[in-house]
Amino acid sequence: MFDNVIIGQFVPRESVIHRLDPRSKLIAVMLFVIFLFASRHPAVLISGGLLTITAFALANIPLRFYMKGMRFIAIIILFTFILHLIMTNEGTVLWDTGWLTVYTGGVSAGALIGFRLLLLIVMTTLLTLSTTPVDLTDGMERLMQPLAKMKIPTHELALMMSIALRFIPTLLEETSKIAKAQMARGANFSQGSLWQRLKAIVPILIPLFVQAFKRAEDLATAMEARGYAGGKGRTKYRQLVWKRQDTLVISVFVLFSLMTIILQWIG
Repeated sequence: MFDNVIIGQFVPRESVIHRLDPRSKLIAVMLFVIFLFASRHPAVLISGGLLTITAFALANIPLRFYMKGMRFIAIIILFTFILHLIMTNEGTVLWDTGWLTVYTGGVSAGALIGFRLLLLIVMTTLLTLSTTPVDLTDGMERLMQPLAKMKIPTHELALMMSIALRFIPTLLEETSKIAKAQMARGANFSQGSLWQRLKAIVPILIPLFVQAFKRAEDLATAMEARGYAGGKGRTKYRQLVWKRQDTLVISVFVLFSLMTIILQWIG
């Protein structure tokens, strides 16, 4: 299961989405996430779905690769849907077994949140799949540049977020290796009660934390050996260039945001 997680990975492709400036992709994703959860109007959800499908098609990411990575996400979405199905007591009764009553409000609320989560995860995952960690760092640093006047270390913040994203697949790969090693020694993670399964995870967490701290120490040592001293006085070899297609992408997502605001105000 851990081998199929695609969050934080980068897939090199020749596509329109890959060639976009990282700043435009970051702004577009932020606008999309904020206004997707700001309205329950069907037009917003439909337009959000169309934007997601269009972005996925333009990114030229293999569908099979993406579907393998969405297996773990599907479990989270299904759990969210079932949770709303059980806890929402609004609308008319669809099914009543005595110990469980399902209402129309629970079905609609679960479907709404599940669909929003799906769009959110697909769009944010496309950001990391189509943007290198270096470009993400540069884009976040440039967007947070006005905060530097307030003595906020924008370069260090952007670097930390980029390293965190980069280390997600590395830590997941390490988790998979440790789990397989424990299983080879007789550990069982799929049988027994919930408490027994949680106890079985402890032999994975301890070496995982040890390896994570070791990797962090090695990275810090490597950065110091190369003379890294923060963002002050640093220059960049690769300069970000804002192109016409970046303006077009931002315009599309701004229109989506304006439509959300108008529909929310009318409704």
